[in-house]
Amino acid sequence: MTIITTGDNVRLHVEEAGSGLPVIFVHEFGGDHRSWEPQMRFFSRRYRCITFGARGYPPSDVPEDVAAYSQSRAAHDIADVLSGLGIDKAHVVGLSMGGFAALHFGLDFPDRALSLVAAGTGYGAEIEHEAYFRGVSEAVAANFLEQGSELFSLTYAEGASRVQFQSKDPRGWAEFQRQLGEHSALGAANTMRGVQARRPSLYALEDRFRAMQVPTLVIAGDEDDHCLQPGIFLKRVIPACGLMVMPKTGHTLNLEEPAAFNAALAEFFAMVEAGAWRPRDPRANPAQIMRTR
Repeated sequence: MTIITTGDNVRLHVEEAGSGLPVIFVHEFGGDHRSWEPQMRFFSRRYRCITFGARGYPPSDVPEDVAAYSQSRAAHDIADVLSGLGIDKAHVVGLSMGGFAALHFGLDFPDRALSLVAAGTGYGAEIEHEAYFRGVSEAVAANFLEQGSELFSLTYAEGASRVQFQSKDPRGWAEFQRQLGEHSALGAANTMRGVQARRPSLYALEDRFRAMQVPTLVIAGDEDDHCLQPGIFLKRVIPACGLMVMPKTGHTLNLEEPAAFNAALAEFFAMVEAGAWRPRDPRANPAQIMRTR
């Protein structure tokens, strides 16, 4: 265990295992550094694996001021963790909130990303649902503060894209729910208000994504409805982007389907390291249905 102090003096809890090329795992809103255990165990056999608790997630610091939380700060926290460990470049893997952070890291620090994985990424990005997402984010923040994490976790963990995990793996889901119930209510509320509710839509970043050359893999569950269209959008605008859709799967991809998730990442990393994950062939014109001449 290591403590890394960020540029704005927030201490982050960091854990690592293994040796080799670095891979850093960035957790979702409903998870924490423990959520990546299936990946830490699998990939540390051949990589230097890093996971950390985001600000607001003990044992990392929980700043009391919501102004200390933002999408930009989340991307910079990844950079600060890598710098604190003496790492120049890494594969960056994020789920949901962590996927947004990974994408913003690729935009802000492209020279420091070997590759990007954005799994379950898209909530709040759809323009038609933007107002609803901001409203429900505020309601979630208020519920954490009013009910406390232990009680509200019982509700949050049974969301429409979480029940797939519960049905497939009740024991794994119960561990996820229990760990969620251990989170700081203040940290959860500030994260929801400062990061989730205020982050820019992915669609507003189209020009920047089109210019980003980092090899990228987007993964979505086919029952994680609000990540499907954003996933297709990212596939279309990021030059070296692949899209994987996992069948009969919800939001908590890395825990719900760990074997398939790990296999996809392993293949992706190998392709990137071989220089074989390239931008889309210009002959693959999406406007063409069949070639006639």
